[in-house]
Amino acid sequence: MPTSNQTVPRAPNRPTPTFGNPDLPPQGGINTTGNPESLRDDGPRNQVIESQFPSQIDPPATDISTQPFFWSSFNISPKRIQNGGWARELTSEDFTISEEIAGVNMHLAPGGIRELHWHQTAEWAVMTRGRCRITTIDAQGRPSVEDAEEGDLWYFPAGLPHSLQGLGPDGAEFVLAFDNGRQSESNTLLVTDWIAHTPPEVLAKNFGVPKEVFGNIPLSNLWIFQGQEPGNLTADKAAARVQADTEPVVFHLSRAKPVKESSGGRIQIADSTNFKISRTIASALVTVEPGGMREMHWHPNADEWQYYLRGQARMTVFNTGPKATTNDFRPGDVGVVRKNLGHYVENTGPDVLQFLEVFRTSRYEEVSLAEWFGHLPPELLMQHLNVTREDVKKLPRDRRGVVPV
Repeated sequence: MPTSNQTVPRAPNRPTPTFGNPDLPPQGGINTTGNPESLRDDGPRNQVIESQFPSQIDPPATDISTQPFFWSSFNISPKRIQNGGWARELTSEDFTISEEIAGVNMHLAPGGIRELHWHQTAEWAVMTRGRCRITTIDAQGRPSVEDAEEGDLWYFPAGLPHSLQGLGPDGAEFVLAFDNGRQSESNTLLVTDWIAHTPPEVLAKNFGVPKEVFGNIPLSNLWIFQGQEPGNLTADKAAARVQADTEPVVFHLSRAKPVKESSGGRIQIADSTNFKISRTIASALVTVEPGGMREMHWHPNADEWQYYLRGQARMTVFNTGPKATTNDFRPGDVGVVRKNLGHYVENTGPDVLQFLEVFRTSRYEEVSLAEWFGHLPPELLMQHLNVTREDVKKLPRDRRGVVPV
């Protein structure tokens, strides 16, 4: 404390900071008051696209600088349509930031078949509509035949062969995620291709049948084609000689017990701890009620690949620099947040928001900003944020997942 004859030094005169507008020079439309010419935008405009990106057209004043665009959408990806279904994809070829995960959106009509094939990467999938029959076999020769419905996942390790077939009455729609951003659904190892490019005498020797058996094979691959709708599941299991000890390849994510739940929503997890076969991809189904928000957090072990199922969302991603960018998302959109970058996701619509978080890792990991603050000595936090002890006492002390409403 100064003595009575000492003068307390004065702080230099500084402009009063505006909360939510921290940058110099100031950013955002809020700083153009009295100068409407700053906002003039009379050039050519695509108003349809503008309507989908309000936070890009008029960003919050807290946004700063630029960073790689983290929005894309299956809605702008071209469909490959064949008799029996269609598919469209997002790979790192057209969505550069998506280095760890490539995504495919596919529909199969009732009886429509994605032909027998396998990949050089693992395949994770979520059913978004209808029902699908899947077949596979593992490296020990144990087959699997299962039906998946809306809210279910499946997982095939890299190199394991499989097929997919739509079931009635509406067929199947699903989203695939591969654990390599370069993987394309049009670049798969197809049975028809291999058979067509193998000498007939080799086929005969391999299968122990006359080569005439293969006289009518298709000379071009099938990829997706219309077939007969599968029959009884139990009968198909018996015909495939499915064994009781086969590791399940389907997981009922929508029925899983939430790891976090509040009035604001819930988070349901599927990773190698409860879906043991899924050793390279972990996922979370996030449901956010109107007015709710996925809390401020980051993931230390993998990039986050998001797929938006329903509702409307706004997400801000915080990066070094500092950089902060806000964008908007709707059903069918895809977002990517790189490992360790802070973010939150707000429900900005009148209805429930639901999206998937997908990670190229075996275990789901998350760091909550609120939980970190709740485990700090109060004095340390007070000095960082210039808040009082009473303010600190009001903060949540634990991870919430989704902020209560």
